[in-house]
Amino acid sequence: MSALKWQGWLVGLVTIAGLLVFAPLGLYVWASGGEPQQAPPRAAVEDVRVTGCRVDPASRRVAAAVEAAGRAEGAGAYVVTVEFRDRAEADPGRRAAQALVRIPGVAPGATEYAEAVGPVWPVATVPWCGVAGAEFTPATPPPGVP
Repeated sequence: MSALKWQGWLVGLVTIAGLLVFAPLGLYVWASGGEPQQAPPRAAVEDVRVTGCRVDPASRRVAAAVEAAGRAEGAGAYVVTVEFRDRAEADPGRRAAQALVRIPGVAPGATEYAEAVGPVWPVATVPWCGVAGAEFTPATPPPGVP
């Protein structure tokens, strides 16, 4: 057999091997649609934070200042669970006091504030306040607005 004939066979085998390798990849890219996927919505806990924690001198109740930042997706309301403890580290054997605070009408890009009022706090104990959880509910548009 001549060298030219072997080169022809070699080119044919390399072409077939290339098709076997790259054809499934091309089909995968084609079947995926090529459209960018939207990022999943971020957790509501990332939008809220406790900015202050104090004990009211008159009632001895602990109060936490909470702020919520608006989402780019649109206006809505937050329900924030605030936790009150006597130290920053959670004690696995004890359940901390909690309070819910609702922050309605948070517009995109805006920051709204609210105050969560907790239990009567013991004298000579410094409170710790933190976000235990949060939920975001999008505002429903008025009837007739898409």
